[in-house]
Amino acid sequence: MKKNEIEERSLDFAIRIVKMYQYLCSEKKEYVLSKQVLRSGTSIGAMVREAEHGESKADFIHKMSIALKEAYETDYWLILMKRTGFLTEKQFLEIEGDMKVIIRMLIAIVKSAKQKDNADGS
Repeated sequence: MKKNEIEERSLDFAIRIVKMYQYLCSEKKEYVLSKQVLRSGTSIGAMVREAEHGESKADFIHKMSIALKEAYETDYWLILMKRTGFLTEKQFLEIEGDMKVIIRMLIAIVKSAKQKDNADGS
């Protein structure tokens, strides 16, 4: 995995979330759930960016862990929007695929950073 791959993927994902928010507001007149997914979906990349410039290894791990929590929250809102009919199955599957990749990447980054931190501290 390239060093900034998670940064690029999370930024691209945030852009998709912003466009989805605009679509949901203009076409579906949905303002509550879409605002939730906008907040959590765009904060993933913000936390990844913060982590990359963290003050310490512990700060990096903490911020990447928050990014992972935001990704899980975003996944929840996406599932809810699909089940309530605001997203079609096709729309959901397209963005859900990206969400799952980001979640897997964040899990791997957090796990690896924790293992490295434990090895350095031993």
